[in-house]
Amino acid sequence: MKDTASLFITDSLDSLNPKKDTSILMMEEISNQEGKVFQCEMKDLRYFEQIVQANIVEIKDPISTPGVFTPIDQSLPLKDFNYVFMRKDPPVDDDFMNALHLLSQAELEGANVINRPAALQKFNEKILALRFSAWMPDTKVICKEADLKNFKDRHSTIILKPLNGMGGELIYKFEELTSKNFEIFKSLTNNFQTMVMVQNFLPEIYEGDYRILIIHGEPFPIALARFPQGDSFKANLAAGGKGQSREINSVQRKVGKEVGKLLMQEGVVFAGIDMIGDYLTEINITSPTGAREILVQSKQNPIQQLLESL
Repeated sequence: MKDTASLFITDSLDSLNPKKDTSILMMEEISNQEGKVFQCEMKDLRYFEQIVQANIVEIKDPISTPGVFTPIDQSLPLKDFNYVFMRKDPPVDDDFMNALHLLSQAELEGANVINRPAALQKFNEKILALRFSAWMPDTKVICKEADLKNFKDRHSTIILKPLNGMGGELIYKFEELTSKNFEIFKSLTNNFQTMVMVQNFLPEIYEGDYRILIIHGEPFPIALARFPQGDSFKANLAAGGKGQSREINSVQRKVGKEVGKLLMQEGVVFAGIDMIGDYLTEINITSPTGAREILVQSKQNPIQQLLESL
């Protein structure tokens, strides 16, 4: 990465936690390798003078002061950067999709965007996992009350989650279908109009919900196992779960390689799959996290491997 210029499209810098954020770790590694680091938000993108540009800032010392930046006086074309990392967290809303449309145009102009905008446009992270349904728990995508009842009749405990959620938000566990739970379903489906995902509950989650990073099509050998705390069934770190680095097992490696083949075909060089027991539950391609925790706990650096593969 020496003598390169990398642009990161992220949430606002002051919202990124340097102790946990994978985007900040990427910036640090590039800086360590004597590359320059720049940042902007989606709102800073624009198409002007027949080219996609961005109003950017330079982060001169992402290691010591990642929140300190120097504004650049002029708007720069995205094609002028060696790498453009799209690292904006969900939700995948209209603003997110419009940014991807601009990034696709920037690609046509010569920009090197990671991950490919076309893949981020094409795939919903939860729906994408259905391509590997043989590895998934029993899963349905529904919006009708009758379908919920039929699914609950098959399982003692089920999980309900929106298709565009992240960090454990709006995920519910139903052990029975009470009037309150029907109201939750009605609300999440916008009065039975919007699709949601239901799955049978996997008690193996108490043995770890594994975030496995897929780098250039290959699973990284160390995963972040996330564990629910207290009475919660949610293992996501953002929902209060605790993480522990662990070596992946043979099943996780097999699933990771299988998913990795498709991701490479679609131009997704950095992703994260989630597995509970031997089951695949989600494929994260927008802004996968967990790299910082893996590095701190195992001293193995997935971002270093990512940058070497570019």
